[in-house]
Amino acid sequence: MQLAKNSLDVGLFTNAPEEVSAFWCEHAHVQFDHVLPVSRQVRQHRHTLDGAVLKINHAKDPLPPRGTAGYLRLLVACPDAAEPETMTDPDGNELVRWPAGRDGINHWALELATLSVDAFMAFYRDAVGLPVDETMPCAVACGQSRIVGRITSDVPDRADNDVMMRPGLRYSTIQVFDVDAEYARIVGHDPAYGAQEPKTLGKTARIAFIRDPFGNWIELSQRASLTGPLPE
Repeated sequence: MQLAKNSLDVGLFTNAPEEVSAFWCEHAHVQFDHVLPVSRQVRQHRHTLDGAVLKINHAKDPLPPRGTAGYLRLLVACPDAAEPETMTDPDGNELVRWPAGRDGINHWALELATLSVDAFMAFYRDAVGLPVDETMPCAVACGQSRIVGRITSDVPDRADNDVMMRPGLRYSTIQVFDVDAEYARIVGHDPAYGAQEPKTLGKTARIAFIRDPFGNWIELSQRASLTGPLPE
């Protein structure tokens, strides 16, 4: 996979954007950047951390029940953390303030549930094309960020994640140079990985969505500000 940005973005949905934003700014040291109107129903409060974006999506209408979590928690490298410290935001999302550099984590790492190392690698290494991070037993690198698998039998059924707009950590974003090519390549491994074919959002970005074997949503984004003018 050819990355257009050296980090992974993370997206969550909430009905309480002010409270959730305040928590992440205080404890994860993300910086508020701006609010982006995504649709009539969603306004995205964008927060940055060394080039990555935490997308706190404010849903205007009440969100459905939280459901079974696939994305479990976000580990954020904090220079002032001597030991891992787990905290929860007002919506119940887990933040782990992680000692910077421990286990090779110097940015942030998104942890998700998986049945096995083989199941994790078959998707994230073989299909998506991210390099293995050898410092941890089940992890891949997305630039300076990490995606980490936690081996457990308590994984969500794929159907439980059919609806992306629920409370909690709901998707990640990988910025790429050619979203059409990357989407076609990944879906070529298994058509079930495809969730939404590429579409253009004005002159801003061309995006697509894929899903891992447990239904976790991943946005592939070709953003004009990173890659140049979008294809006609």
